[in-house]
Amino acid sequence: MATTISAVEYRSRVTSPGRSKYGAKPVVVDGHRFASTAEGNRYAVLKLQERAGEISDLRLQVRHKLSAWGHPICVYISDFDYVTKAGMPVTEDVKGVATPTFKIKAKLFRAQMGREIKIMGAK
Repeated sequence: MATTISAVEYRSRVTSPGRSKYGAKPVVVDGHRFASTAEGNRYAVLKLQERAGEISDLRLQVRHKLSAWGHPICVYISDFDYVTKAGMPVTEDVKGVATPTFKIKAKLFRAQMGREIKIMGAK
């Protein structure tokens, strides 16, 4: 006779606790928590570039409200936003995997803001 278990019990048996969906390991850099070591490493590089004067106005986790034809659609939260030495705004995201949801948000962002999201490390 087969034994039945609840969905919650099944999930607790087959998933390891604390593991993220894509295997990223959180890291803290300068008191900021990042979802992955790649994101933390990128932050360290951007901080060095900011100190060297190559970029300015470095901001983390910026909320971009995306809409179409005047109707709010979603919110895209970037990993980093900054301004280049030439005065160009840059929105950047560190990705191990570019999900379908991210791809849609990136297209909406491009349509609304008139520029691409700079993707670092996506497969």
